[in-house]
Amino acid sequence: MKILNQKKLKLCRLFFSLILLGSLTSIGHAAGPGFPDGGDAPTNTPLDSWSFYDHTNWTSDNGYFPVSFTNIISSQLGDFNSLVVDTNIPAWLQYNVYETDGTTNLTVDNGTVTFWFAPNWSGTNQGGGGLGEYGRLFEVGSYTADSSYGWWSIYVDDGGNNIYFSAQTNDFSSTITPYLSAPISWTTNVFHFVALTYSPTNTTLYLDGAFVTNGAPLTVYPSASVLTNGFFIGSDSNGIYQAHGLFNTVATYNYPLNSNDVQTIYDYEAGIYRMNPFNMAMAQIFSAGSTPSDAPTVYEAITGIGNLQLVGTTSSCSYSTNIWITNLVVTAAANGTMNMTFAIEGGADGVPYDVFVNSVLSFGATGMPWAWEGQGYHCNIYTITNLPNTDCFLILGTPQDSDGDGLTDAYENLVSKSDPHIYNTSGDGLSDGWDVLLGLSPLANQLAQPSTRSNYSYDSADWLEGISGIRTGSVSLDNEGNVLSVSQ
Repeated sequence: MKILNQKKLKLCRLFFSLILLGSLTSIGHAAGPGFPDGGDAPTNTPLDSWSFYDHTNWTSDNGYFPVSFTNIISSQLGDFNSLVVDTNIPAWLQYNVYETDGTTNLTVDNGTVTFWFAPNWSGTNQGGGGLGEYGRLFEVGSYTADSSYGWWSIYVDDGGNNIYFSAQTNDFSSTITPYLSAPISWTTNVFHFVALTYSPTNTTLYLDGAFVTNGAPLTVYPSASVLTNGFFIGSDSNGIYQAHGLFNTVATYNYPLNSNDVQTIYDYEAGIYRMNPFNMAMAQIFSAGSTPSDAPTVYEAITGIGNLQLVGTTSSCSYSTNIWITNLVVTAAANGTMNMTFAIEGGADGVPYDVFVNSVLSFGATGMPWAWEGQGYHCNIYTITNLPNTDCFLILGTPQDSDGDGLTDAYENLVSKSDPHIYNTSGDGLSDGWDVLLGLSPLANQLAQPSTRSNYSYDSADWLEGISGIRTGSVSLDNEGNVLSVSQ
């Protein structure tokens, strides 16, 4: 990475966090995987489940190996062993529906699927950029425009604002059967419990233990030949339409759970997702607001003091080709958060250095994004307030912007995960810097996503006749072709 300071400064945990970790450990030893919060243990036995404790071979909890996997990693978020499906290249995790010993891992005509999921995105209704594509959470078969194969899928839309359950059979009807849908308001790295039940008489969706909606009876699903290709967690069969997030405690049942069953499972498992310090930290560390500016030589999309509070200057000033953090002091605030004070040394006069914070030491394209806290200058002392009382890591980045897109190399490597050497990583015609400023993903080609743009259609006389895409409506014209009104 083009980051001058490679020293990661680990903050000391406060006493509260040490007690919390101790209680988690003791609960874990007493109750086994999942570290439940003390609720009644579920009595429902799944066909199989996937806690992802084996993140080398990715075997299920019953010991069955996946059919194939690629470009997936494990994370300490969730219950400390989460599957991460989040890359800009194909990634998937595929399991058998039927094992060679006769075991069935999934029934698609009558049953239940449950899992915990935390997005690595925020929905556009939460000020984020969404996924930029229709992300698959759990899928069998493959969607085809002519319904020639067979498909069964739980997925979210490209804006991250709705969750769906739909299916196709191989009847060449060119139709999708949308069984149910519901709005969601999800933000980055916050786990949610999803439970879908389905049968010939009803389909039902639960979110975080609560009933959300009923859907149509399940009558369309893939054939037995399609089921021989197994099912996929977090992507489609090509690894392209990814959920871009973390999965944990996936389970399948061959009958519909009732509402009490779902609530019991949620209550039993929710404790670890609320108590794991890594989860709390990721939910509380946010990037600061930026003040884009036109520097003398280059446009800067992410710049300004952000969340940094200038305290003063150091008694002596160091100059160097390197830059580092020193004189770190952490104090507890009255509201249970941490205040962190530090000095920036080395570097040169008048050069802004980015400050990044994360609760986990994570790098690479599939690593958990860091939070940008602001820019500081050497020989100054700064304070950041309202940090969670768990581990935090700091790193400094230089102003180097190799591709001139308005984002520093450090920001692209750590936060946006875009290519610091390509001005327009996604190829959508917008620079990575403008993508970030507009709340779009620099990894998603917006031109290839019709629902994120406005599309205009014209009749044979070249008169405007319709609008579709992000806005859909009909157009009324006068006799000369002038637009009188647009209904949306």
